[in-house]
Amino acid sequence: MAEHRILDASADLVADSSPPAYSLRRDVSFSALLAGLIAVVVCYSGPLVVVLAAARAGHLDQAHTASWIWAISIGSGATSLLLSWRTRLPVITAWSTPGTALLVSSLGAYSYPEAIGAYLVSGVAVTVLGVTGLFGRLVRAIPSGVVNAMLAGILFSFGTEIFTSLHTAPAVVLAALAVYLTAKRLLPRYAVPAALLVGAGAAALTVGLPLNLGHGGLTHPVLTMPAFGGAALVGLALPLTLVALASQNAPGLGVLRGFGYQPDDRLLVGATGAASILLAPFGGPGVNVAAITAAICAGPESHPQPRRRYPAGMSIGVLYLLVGCFSGVLVSLFAGLPAALVAVVGGVALIGAFQGSLAAALADERGREAAAVTFLATTSGMTLFGVGAAFWGLLLGIGTQLILTGRTDRAGGTGATGARKPG
Repeated sequence: MAEHRILDASADLVADSSPPAYSLRRDVSFSALLAGLIAVVVCYSGPLVVVLAAARAGHLDQAHTASWIWAISIGSGATSLLLSWRTRLPVITAWSTPGTALLVSSLGAYSYPEAIGAYLVSGVAVTVLGVTGLFGRLVRAIPSGVVNAMLAGILFSFGTEIFTSLHTAPAVVLAALAVYLTAKRLLPRYAVPAALLVGAGAAALTVGLPLNLGHGGLTHPVLTMPAFGGAALVGLALPLTLVALASQNAPGLGVLRGFGYQPDDRLLVGATGAASILLAPFGGPGVNVAAITAAICAGPESHPQPRRRYPAGMSIGVLYLLVGCFSGVLVSLFAGLPAALVAVVGGVALIGAFQGSLAAALADERGREAAAVTFLATTSGMTLFGVGAAFWGLLLGIGTQLILTGRTDRAGGTGATGARKPG
C-alpha cells in the first residue's frame, strides 16, 4: 500500500509540473501584439516597394497590382493565423522578397497569363515537395553556393540602383541611405521604415511627392486564367521554386528552430504551398515561411515565455488580412513615390539578403568557382531560348561544380539558410 501511495504521489507531482493548457485569452500579451504590428510594418515598408517595382516591370495596371498585393496579403494572413493557432508556435508567413526581386528582371519577358501558370506550377511543386518530405532532400542536393550565388545575382541590381539613382535625386537617396545606416546601428528593426519615412520627406521637399489614396474601398481581386508556356515554366517556375525552398522556407524553419521550436516542415511548407496554389490565379507568386519577421515574433521581445509567443503570429495574420482587404489604397499611395525613392528603399531593404547570400555563396572554398560562374551569369541579364538569366546561372553553376569537383552535394556544410531574408 505504501508503494502505491508513493507512485500515486509521483504521478500527481508529474501532472502538477506539466505546463498549463493553452488559452489564447491567458496567453495573449501586449508585447506579442506589438511584435506582430512591427513585423507587419517591416513587411510593408521595403518589400512592398519591390512588389511594385516587379509590377511595373510586368506592365501591370493598378487593378492587377492591387490584386497581387491582395493575394499575398490574404495568403500570408490566413496561413499565419491558422498555423500559429494550430501549432501554438509563432509561425509567420510572407511573400518572398528575393522571389519578387526575380520577377523584376523576368516578369516583363512573359505574358501575364504565362506568369500565372508559372506561379501555379511553382506552388504545386512546393506543396508536393513539402508534404512528401522531399523538401530537405532537394535542398541538400543542389550546391548551396550555387543557389546563394543565383540569389545574390538576382539582388545585385537592387543594390546598384541605390547609387545609379544619385544623379536624379541626390538629396532623397543620400538622406534615406544615411538614416538607414544610422538606424541600422541604433534601432536595426526600424531601419527600413525609417529610410522610407525620411526619404519621403526629402522627396516632398525636393522632387515632389504626389500621394493619392485612390477610391479607398475594398479591393476587388482580378482572376486571370493561366497559360503554360515552356519558357515561362523554365525561366520563372523553376527559379521561383528554388528560391522559395532553399532561400525562404529553409531559413524560416531555421529561425524557428534557432529559438528552440520544433516546427513540422511538412505541415508548414505544405500549407503555404497550398495557399500559393489557391491564390496564384489572382496574381500571387507564392507564400512562404518567413525568416526576418519570424525572428521578430519568435524572439524574447515578443514574450519572455516561448510558449506564449504564438499570439504574435496570430496578430500579424489578422493585420495581414486587414491590409489585404484595402490593398488598392496601398497601391495608390505607393504609386506616387518617386523612382529614386523606390530604388533606394528597395535597395536598402535587400542589402541584408544580398550580403548574406554572397557570404554563403563564397563560404565553401571548393565551390567558389561555381558560385562565381552562377553570379556572373545571373547578373548578366542574358536570355537564351526565351529563358531568363537566373535559370542559366543555376544550370551553368551546377555544371561548373560537376566539372571541377565531380559532385553537387553540400560538401562545405554551408546551407542556403545562411542568408537572412526579409519577409
